[in-house]
Amino acid sequence: MALRVLVAGGGIGGLAAALALARDGHRVELLEQAAVFSEIGAGIQLGPNAMRRLAALGVAGDVEAVAAHPGALVVADASTGREFARMPLGDAMRARYGARYCCVHRADLHAVLAQALRLHGDAVALHLDSRIVRVEDGRDAVGVTTQDARSRQADALVGADGLWSAVRPAVVDAESAPRVTGHTAWRGLIAQDALPPALRSGDVRVWLGPRMHAVAYPVRRGEALNVVVLAESPPAGDARDWDQPGSLAALHKATGRCAGPLQALIGSIGPWRAWTLCDREPLAGPSEMARGRIALLGDAAHPMLPYLAQGAGMAIEDALALAEALRDVRERTADVPAALGRYARARWRRDAQVQSRARRNARIFHLTGPMRLGRDLALRTFGRRLLDVPWLYGG
Repeated sequence: MALRVLVAGGGIGGLAAALALARDGHRVELLEQAAVFSEIGAGIQLGPNAMRRLAALGVAGDVEAVAAHPGALVVADASTGREFARMPLGDAMRARYGARYCCVHRADLHAVLAQALRLHGDAVALHLDSRIVRVEDGRDAVGVTTQDARSRQADALVGADGLWSAVRPAVVDAESAPRVTGHTAWRGLIAQDALPPALRSGDVRVWLGPRMHAVAYPVRRGEALNVVVLAESPPAGDARDWDQPGSLAALHKATGRCAGPLQALIGSIGPWRAWTLCDREPLAGPSEMARGRIALLGDAAHPMLPYLAQGAGMAIEDALALAEALRDVRERTADVPAALGRYARARWRRDAQVQSRARRNARIFHLTGPMRLGRDLALRTFGRRLLDVPWLYGG
């Protein structure tokens, strides 16, 4: 049965959900609060679990064409530069998990999904500058009102509107604000040919230091390098703004004891952008992902720290699972809420597990003192076995 579905949020998760639904013949209206349909300049790592879902959406080839394909994941000491462990990616990932490990510029992934969505023509309507201010769930339909006093109704509403979701309060009672973690992330992008050869990289590189770590990986067919420094640091301005100028003083304080090559890489980049890392408690059950005719996905449901590189991946997985659940709807009144309930039950444990593992990684990555030495020894001894995550990449 063809349904009418409202999707709130035009980010990666919202576009993936809209595309999955449109491919199944549903009529989709996508509401994006921004006046311009675009994504900010940041890199994303897409594990084979995400790439398999993008293949199911028919866009994996287009994503691979604009992405970089790192050869390995390399983990090193931020203070000395000494390598701890290395795990092959590339062909090894494809052989084991059925898809490649890709690194892509967020704007490039966004553009691929948006273009695929446009091919569905009148079946998909995009409304910019449409901020939801009211949600009403009813027996026969769900409705939203936007800031311009316009109302829309549909058979289902998908909240893919991020950490500060306007849809989430209609699903989760006694809602509280996201948790400010005390971690700040700085990110920068630089052309590889603007770097000395010694600083260029075709791998995903991670440097672990006390109360901080840094990540660098290629994007845009390997032509650019995305660099992120994450540290336990005071909030970077407005927690709602994840694209603000980064404080160089705070960045230098976080990285002042790093090894020379990492310092040189950080010094080569400018300007830096920063955002305050926020999350929520891991999902406690399916009731936090769906209620009635409303479902949440991605950061609206389960915001997670970037210490497992799976924020986009989980949103894409959610999108495919949501479309699958709605595929069996035969009667609008009863079947839609039941289908969304099935979606939530299918997803919440995996999403909660990834949230919890990302939090755990934050603690492990930033260890100090004797615990740090134990971590480093474990990485040197069991490196590849610790870096591979079969339950995640194979799921």
